[in-house]
Amino acid sequence: MTKKEKSATYVSELESIFKCPICEASMNVFELKSFICSNNHTFDFTKQGYLNLTTHPMKTKYSKDFFEARRKLIAEDKFFEPLIQAIAEMIRRQADIKKESLWILDTGCGEGSHLSNVCDKVRSDFGKAVTGVGIDIAKEGVLAAAKNYTHNIWAVADLANTPFKDKRFDVILNILSPSNYAEFNRLLRADGLVMKVVPRSGYLKEIREDLFDKTVKQDYSNTEAVDRFNENFRILDSFRVHYTRKLNQPSIQLFMQMTPLTWSAKKERIQSFLEKDSADITVDLEILIGRKTN
Repeated sequence: MTKKEKSATYVSELESIFKCPICEASMNVFELKSFICSNNHTFDFTKQGYLNLTTHPMKTKYSKDFFEARRKLIAEDKFFEPLIQAIAEMIRRQADIKKESLWILDTGCGEGSHLSNVCDKVRSDFGKAVTGVGIDIAKEGVLAAAKNYTHNIWAVADLANTPFKDKRFDVILNILSPSNYAEFNRLLRADGLVMKVVPRSGYLKEIREDLFDKTVKQDYSNTEAVDRFNENFRILDSFRVHYTRKLNQPSIQLFMQMTPLTWSAKKERIQSFLEKDSADITVDLEILIGRKTN
């Protein structure tokens, strides 16, 4: 079977979670080629195996090179491994492990490495079925996810209009990406969890100090993001992930390709950082774990 056919077969087994992003009708896989709602709105499976469920074109700044660099750092260099371990452990502690299966949605999945790694770890911890679904508005990221991780569902989708029925997910991951808390509450089951990862003040401080003068780019506060999360969910726990990794020259090249910090930095400062033989990079993140309030 081709990737397209394999993906369509997998989605056909799980199609009950979906709704049409245009009219909200139920959807069905047709001839392992298309995903069609009862009102005949049609979305084709791509040859890579993902679905584009947006209703209009969306442009982002994220390129194919951005996501390839990100995948290599995450999947091959294990740059975010402590974060993945912490997320899996928080799910193990807080999720209802009596269920036969666990449904995890990653909102802002990028090229899929975080979701794939989390699902793999949770599967080994729970010893039961875990279904991973990743969405992002960046088509290049979802394409890379479908190419490299075939055991999950991947879709280009709008976070303001997600193509899923109400109360279908046990866990929603939101890792260093925008949120839509109204949608999160709609999609979560009654006992579902939201796990939002936000940067703390020390996150990538070495890069920010090298690329920028004394500005907001150097001094970052997550207070507003944390307060807004607290307003929308009942806080169960929070966990700080803090460590420093030494990057060699090839990894520095990858990192500078995948960080949006370079988008607003001067070229000469970027070049100066790229010429380093090695660099210590601080990861300073906070995992917020919340449950629905109603």
